[in-house]
Formats: sequence, C-alpha cells, structure tokens
Amino acid sequence: MPFDLKRVRGICFDVDGTLSDTDNEWAIVLQQKLHGVRFLFKNHDPYSFTRWLVLTAQSPENAVFHLLDHLSLDAPFARLYERLIRSRKSTTYSFLLTDHARELLEFLSQHYPCSIVSARDEGITRSFVEHFGLSSYFRAIVTSQTCSHTKPYPDPVIYAAQQMGLQPAECVMIGDTTVDILAGKAAGAQTIGVLCGFGSASELRRAGADLIVKDLSEVMGAFEGSSV
Repeated sequence: MPFDLKRVRGICFDVDGTLSDTDNEWAIVLQQKLHGVRFLFKNHDPYSFTRWLVLTAQSPENAVFHLLDHLSLDAPFARLYERLIRSRKSTTYSFLLTDHARELLEFLSQHYPCSIVSARDEGITRSFVEHFGLSSYFRAIVTSQTCSHTKPYPDPVIYAAQQMGLQPAECVMIGDTTVDILAGKAAGAQTIGVLCGFGSASELRRAGADLIVKDLSEVMGAFEGSSV
C-alpha cells in the first residue's frame, strides 16, 4: 500500500541512523583507533573500511539484541551497559546530528506531535536529545527500557501513539532499519524508510516500508507539498 499522507496525525522517529548520524560516528571512532596502522589502507585512510565494518556489523548486533529481547533480558542488559559506560570516567559521547534533521523537526513539529522511538537505552537517548537541544520537539521519548518489549515489537510505537493522544494507525514510523519498519507495521502505523543510516532499499522494501527515501530532506519533501 502506498504512503497515505492524509492518514498521518503524528510522527515517530528512530534515533540511530535517522536523527543521529551513528554510522559515521562509529566509523570515525574506529578510524581513530586504527590510526597506528593506517598504512595498511588505501590512501592511508581506514575510514572506508571502518564504515563498511559498521554497516556489516549491524545484522549480527540486531540479532543478538532480538534474542535478549525475546528472553526479556534487553532492559537489564541496557541498564548494565549504561552503568559500565558511565563508570568509565574518561568516556565522552560524540554525537552527530544527521543532515537536515533539525530543519525537519522544526517543520514537522509545527504541524504534528512527534515522539522518539529508539532501541537505545534511556540515558544515552536523552543525552543525545539534550546535547542538541531537541526536547521541545517531542511529546514522548520511548527507549528500550520504556516498554516490556522494544522494536521490532509494536509496543514502543503503540506507547508513543498513546502519549501523543493518537491511534497507531494515525502515526508514521520513520527509521533506517527493518527493525523500525517491522515495529511500525506491527503496530498498524505507516512507515518511512530512510537510506541515510544502516538499512538498504531492498531490506526496507521487504520489511514493508510504505515509502523509501534517500535522506531526511526527501522526508521533508514528502510533507511540504501537502496542506499540513
């Protein structure tokens, strides 16, 4: 079924690979780690390799997370991971905002209630939002610890819809992976797959995305031509 803008009353945003340029963030960190052996790579720059590695790693990483979720261990694991990260005093978070993210949020939040639906833990998700001063754009911030099950289960999307005073069918879930699309479709929401993150067009299409766009500027284009 094609994307039906007339049905949309609220927006749910994924973070990693959608609002946060996480793939580049991780690739840059790995690039820095490999600085001492940069002579092994073309043009003495390991970035192309580290970006490929990050994108390739997403499939097994998602599989492990889904297993933890199925065993109801995802929330305890997320809390443990956050404690370990925060216990390292030298650790700092390096967030990157995806191109056109702020303009899109500014535009859409004037016409629709918006929420975050992320599989990241509570602390890191809110740190990202606060780092860029995005809190005012969102009615709800839903993380891996908010509901009994996280994406690809429909629970987080249903919860976000409730917080916005809407039915899930009145919402659209915007994300870059099959996990986002599957969660949105299972909740009864429409879905938009963006190619600025981890997912490929073929993967998003197979998952049932109602619309697939290159980046967030094309999401803006899909809404700008309407009478919102």
